[in-house]
Amino acid sequence: MKDRGYTKKLAYIGAGCGVVLFGVFGLLPGSFLGGVMGLNIAGTLFGLPLASGVLSRLIVAASMVTGVMVSGIMFITASSIAGWLIGTVLDAIMAEKKDLATVEHK
Repeated sequence: MKDRGYTKKLAYIGAGCGVVLFGVFGLLPGSFLGGVMGLNIAGTLFGLPLASGVLSRLIVAASMVTGVMVSGIMFITASSIAGWLIGTVLDAIMAEKKDLATVEHK
């Protein structure tokens, strides 16, 4: 089966769509969930109510960044895989049609 290039092109298009979807739907929830996770971790380590120390703020900030990164990885990976899968199916369909057309002309 000859590669027609749909696989790579649609994987890149899927990654671009994933970046847009992440910007619209994933950035804020990733930050919120990471912040809540950081508050829980800092509360467990330092006790509640949480004091406004530098270390507790660093823990919350690091977990917010981690939440955003995980959200971005999930959005971009899922949409890239979806684009790659659609491209692979299109390549297979186009190759099958090309093979049938060459067999009929002979």
